[in-house]
Amino acid sequence: MKILVLNCGSSSIKFQLFDMKKKTVMSKGVAEKVGLKGSFVKLEKENGEKVKFEGEILDHLIGIEYILGIITSKKHGCIKNLDEIDAVGHRVVNGGEKFAHSTFIDDEVQASIEKYCEIAPLHNPANLKGINAVRLLMPGKPQVAVFDTAFHQTLPEYAYMYAIPYSLYNKYGIRKYGFHGTSHYYISRRASEILNVDITTKRIITCHLGNGASMAAVFNGKSIDTTMGFTPLEGLIMGTRSGDVDLGVMNFIMDKEEIGLSQANTLFNKQSGMLGITGVSSDMREIEDAAWKNNNSRAQLGLDMYHYRIKKYIGSYAAAMGGVDILIFTGGIGENGPETREEVCKGLEFMGIEFSPEKNKGKRGKEVIISADNSKVTVMVVPTNEELVIAEDTLRIVQAMKEKVK
Repeated sequence: MKILVLNCGSSSIKFQLFDMKKKTVMSKGVAEKVGLKGSFVKLEKENGEKVKFEGEILDHLIGIEYILGIITSKKHGCIKNLDEIDAVGHRVVNGGEKFAHSTFIDDEVQASIEKYCEIAPLHNPANLKGINAVRLLMPGKPQVAVFDTAFHQTLPEYAYMYAIPYSLYNKYGIRKYGFHGTSHYYISRRASEILNVDITTKRIITCHLGNGASMAAVFNGKSIDTTMGFTPLEGLIMGTRSGDVDLGVMNFIMDKEEIGLSQANTLFNKQSGMLGITGVSSDMREIEDAAWKNNNSRAQLGLDMYHYRIKKYIGSYAAAMGGVDILIFTGGIGENGPETREEVCKGLEFMGIEFSPEKNKGKRGKEVIISADNSKVTVMVVPTNEELVIAEDTLRIVQAMKEKVK
């Protein structure tokens, strides 16, 4: 069975085509700058060969049509025609309180996703564009929504509620939803497989560190808290997002700078975080170079703040779970930043974390244990694979539907 996985952003479309029988990726890539000048598609074939296609991609429909044309082409394709694709799985950022699991997309589900655009205006509309494009280009093809928020639907009420008038929760659904759920789900289970332990007996802290970053407390296999909240702005310091900040700061800035809500939203989401504090970049590699090679004090301040915020959440989640058994790093920085991992783990010996600089050194993008042999807490790097989770959920749901029909 072949599953196409789509992850549609506001100006990008990531894709992977899985052969679920062989458990291989037949083709993968991304369409960049959708709707902008200089758009292109990057393709990576199963043999590792990489190809770049430049061309005007006016919208998501054209982008997905372009992608489908590439993967069925004689020269660069891996399938003969679209009939070989059995189903399409979509990453959908916010499923609200309605979706605690991945779901087959019918008219009712699509209407719900549209409804949640109100609380996810930057993400759900793009996800819907992908769903609608597949409906037009591959009529009748089964589609499945895999929600970023689903894994965090197990948060207890006292963890997901905000201390605002309860009527606003009833009226607008204002609460912590959390994001990166597919990643936190995957790495917590993959780590348990690697260690050959029962996830339902473990206290796990997962750190998804990338340009967007979040952490989760996974207690006995279930998410009980996470750093991102009603939107992906809350929590850790990120590439361009501020993370936790006093709401009074926003009011003060809006008043002094005489800006409106839209400008304030741009400031906290796109001009803050590591970019805002360092003035160098949102890219951790460039910030580290500025701090360590050029003695840039603001770059060093940004790194100190970044590491401190992660460390603080590790402590709070250990308190929430009565300890921690496994600490996992993933995401672009978590997987490829040995310096970040070491700085975060410094001083946590009191929690039973004995870090191994030797095991950690130079480890990038690989599954590896980076704690000392005598460490009470196992510290690991586990590269995430959200696309695989989407493909597996899509396969499971479509097969279950076929069984019902029988």
